[in-house]
Order: sequence, then C-alpha cells, then structure tokens
Amino acid sequence: MEFVFGDIYSRPALDVKQRQLAAISALAALGTCQPQLVVHINGALNVGCTEAEVVEIILAVAIFAGFPAAINAMVIAKQVFDDRAASKK
Repeated sequence: MEFVFGDIYSRPALDVKQRQLAAISALAALGTCQPQLVVHINGALNVGCTEAEVVEIILAVAIFAGFPAAINAMVIAKQVFDDRAASKK
C-alpha cells in the first residue's frame, strides 16, 4: 500500500482525478476486478469525477479490451451510482 499510495499516487504529473480514471480503465480492461472497480469508481466520484466521466472511460475501454470487459465494468458503475443515489435519500 505504501508503494502504491505513497510512491505512485503522490507523483506530480497526474492529478488524483486522472489517476482514478486510469485505475478504472485498467481494472475495467482486466475484466475480473469488480471489487476493486467499486473502490475506484467511488474514489473517482469522491475526488470530483462525474458519473459521465466514469461512463466515458469505460466506453473507451471497450475499444481496446472488448465489450464483455466494458459491460462488466458498466454494470459495476451502475451499481455504484445507484448505491450512492440511494444513500443520499
């Protein structure tokens, strides 16, 4: 954890929003990281990314990683969006 968050995430070239979108795209492309996608989609929304940005990055993944991986990620994104909307009520 120290390496990821202390050494990698603290580098100055990308802001935290860009890092979260990169994490979402990588995890979505793998296609088998649903629990980690939940964490990083929530993280992206917490640092100011919009739902539209999350959706667009997942759609971009479809081009390179295939539609099955992107569909799996989109299902997770919808669950996160729905859970967050429900918790605001």
